[in-house]
Amino acid sequence: MSLPKRVKIVEVGPRDGLQNEPIPLSLETKIALVEKLVDAGLSVVEVGSFVSPKWVPQMAGSAEVYAGIQPRAGVSYPMLVPNLKGMESALAAGVQEIAIFAAASETFSQKNTHCSIAESFERFAAVMQQAQAHQIKVRGYVSCVLGCPYEGEIAVEQVAAVAGQLYDLGCYEVSLGDTVGVGTPLKAQAMITAVAKRIPIEQLAAHFHDTYGQGLANLFAVLQLGVATMDSSVSGLGGCPYAKGASGNVATEDLLYMLNGLGIETGVDMAKLLTASRFISASLGRLPASKLGKILAS
Repeated sequence: MSLPKRVKIVEVGPRDGLQNEPIPLSLETKIALVEKLVDAGLSVVEVGSFVSPKWVPQMAGSAEVYAGIQPRAGVSYPMLVPNLKGMESALAAGVQEIAIFAAASETFSQKNTHCSIAESFERFAAVMQQAQAHQIKVRGYVSCVLGCPYEGEIAVEQVAAVAGQLYDLGCYEVSLGDTVGVGTPLKAQAMITAVAKRIPIEQLAAHFHDTYGQGLANLFAVLQLGVATMDSSVSGLGGCPYAKGASGNVATEDLLYMLNGLGIETGVDMAKLLTASRFISASLGRLPASKLGKILAS
């Protein structure tokens, strides 16, 4: 079995993890979370989102969070940008990397961004133009790659088409999201195989939720195909405001435990990562949602 020697973990907890949390957190808590994650050795930490607080209240103050971080060499702090207005906010905040998001499901696109898939790419064109003009890196997300809460199964050809459009726009990396967490290992491999015909596998990332307990199994399955970038959320935080029943992302500490066991390098320190996990869990008034966190807390 051939596995990558090193995996890049993209920490999405401060954005994707917190966006569905009902308990509002202070700016100081959000900033401290990002700093603790970077202390643990994570080289990519998604900080927040320039979406309307009306739709995602927990993302209010993302510009202030970004401004409060002490940037460190070799670390990326991407911010999610939904449209040109969000891009203008990103430019004003001095953001160096952004993420844009599309859906493989037409219905999910309408529910999430109130536009069709085609219309979402019309919006992205203006965002990409600004990003290129200001030399800002852009990462792309595709939602519902292994199933949709409204449409059920999504054809792998549709996933490949949407991912390919993001790549053609200029996204340096495309993250494939099992938003509902319904995927299984063979389906995950089939989806990656289809997309890899359109995009080099080195520029693909896996972003799997753990609703049915399949997250780590799915990540291991695509790891065997050569996917070496994986999104995860500290303490298993997460969910999606537009996908009822979706649970959190795969927990970063659970992913790290698996990768350590496989002898794969990440550059992440488990003890410091667990410190970050306990910190954000305590801030939310509960125990860590990760399997590792629960075991260590018992």
